[in-house]
Amino acid sequence: MKERNLLLLLVLLAVTTFFVNNSALPTDIMEARNLVTAREIVADGNWMVPTMNGELRLEKPPLPTWVAAAIESVAPDNLAAQRLAPGIMGVLWTVYLVLLTAKVSRRRKLGYTAGIVFLTCYQIVLMGRTATWDIYCHAFMTAAIYYLYCGLSADKSHQWRYLPMAGVMMGLSFLSKGPVSFYALLLPWLLAAVATLRLSARGKWKALTCMIVLCLALGAAWYIYLYAFEPKAVQQVIDKETGSWAHRNVRPWWYYWRYFAEMGIWALLTLAALALRYWKRVLPEWRTYMMAALWVIACVVLLSFMPEKKYRYLLPVMAPCAIAVACLVYHMHEASDKASLVLWQVHRRLIAVVVVAMPVAVWVMQLLPVWQAVMLTVLCLALAVDVARPLRGDSRSWRLLLGAAGAFMLIECFLMGSIAKAMGNPGSHSIAATRHMPQLHGLPFYFPQGDSLRIEIVYQAHRKILPLNMADSANVVSHSPMVLVSSRWNSAVLSPAILSRVDTVMVGTYDDNTRPRGSRHYQQCFVNHVTIIKPKK
Repeated sequence: MKERNLLLLLVLLAVTTFFVNNSALPTDIMEARNLVTAREIVADGNWMVPTMNGELRLEKPPLPTWVAAAIESVAPDNLAAQRLAPGIMGVLWTVYLVLLTAKVSRRRKLGYTAGIVFLTCYQIVLMGRTATWDIYCHAFMTAAIYYLYCGLSADKSHQWRYLPMAGVMMGLSFLSKGPVSFYALLLPWLLAAVATLRLSARGKWKALTCMIVLCLALGAAWYIYLYAFEPKAVQQVIDKETGSWAHRNVRPWWYYWRYFAEMGIWALLTLAALALRYWKRVLPEWRTYMMAALWVIACVVLLSFMPEKKYRYLLPVMAPCAIAVACLVYHMHEASDKASLVLWQVHRRLIAVVVVAMPVAVWVMQLLPVWQAVMLTVLCLALAVDVARPLRGDSRSWRLLLGAAGAFMLIECFLMGSIAKAMGNPGSHSIAATRHMPQLHGLPFYFPQGDSLRIEIVYQAHRKILPLNMADSANVVSHSPMVLVSSRWNSAVLSPAILSRVDTVMVGTYDDNTRPRGSRHYQQCFVNHVTIIKPKK
């Protein structure tokens, strides 16, 4: 593997992973929350005490939302522009993962290999295309780990070059999603590093103290401000979030047992990387491998201790998994042991099958115009043949990386939009259409108090939709004229006494489901009736 070729492939893959067709996927609930909050920051100027649909939004630290608000002020209602920011953070995360791997192993090729493996994990692709918080905190924390390792592994003369930067990155991570990455990424790395790497804090306590002070100063500044000006609201949020971690989405401790499946195309090698004793004996870069493997195990174990579990919480595990897999892939270029050769044979055939299956699915499901389908078919067949043909030496590792990266780049360039469209709702009629209706301009939007309103509806409507007591006729009349948004029909929301005092004009029924009717993901709460309510003359 030529170093220049690896770097070129890594750069091309990073560009396609985070920036090509980045607006193809629909917004999810987390992204909608972030962007609604960002809009209200720009509209109301409440940068330090943000709101979401008119209510205080203090559950998440503000840095990613501040970035989204800055973009909103420059490029209003531009989803592609909003997703540039997480894409840039994805690139930052990749760069520091590459630097950390290269620094520990003293092999830049291994670092580039880890970066390519990392960018071909589907969780990284999805999170790098979604304007949410997670990718910020983990990218900054990986940068902090890199600087911390450099500071603790270097001699005393370089401590001030690295350790203060580690503190800055830790503070930015805390300002992005609180202590999440400290627990899910930093603590597991410290446990793995102490067991495998040569680190020394001797004579570096002043620089380490500076690191901690900088971390606290950056990370705690916003919280100190809130405690000074919104102490009751902060306490309510703390109580709410503490209860959520303990009682919401509670899963058994073994819930993450199939964490390796989150690596997608690299799942087989991720599972194989658990054979610690074997690979420690076989791999020349065993110290880097052991750091990564123990880091993975510590991440999964610590995350399993938390009562609340979701598979997207495994996002930080992708970083050490990528390094562990990269050690195996890098070893294959010179491997002579049977296990490595068998894994290489199985994995290259698996990649070839996936690549061949792509054009078959395109033709069967008619996902692309004919000329694009023909082009994709030619490229996929050429890639599959290149990956499947027998090879020796350096070409083994290169073909695995090229096959995986090529498959992902083809999907991101040709299929990202088509897949989203094929899985989408053909009967969708979004409430976003109301934004351009002149009869609704200047009218406040409300939904029945006590009903639930999805934040995605607020995002699509592009305006606040506040709760209102619809049982109080005087209250309804005093707020008229207004627009009522409800998943129930007017007759179920408005009593006869209220209907006798107001006129109603039906605007339409809107369906914001991103999945088709009949799907198990189709939800009635995304179907809403929009009505203008005016007092009778």
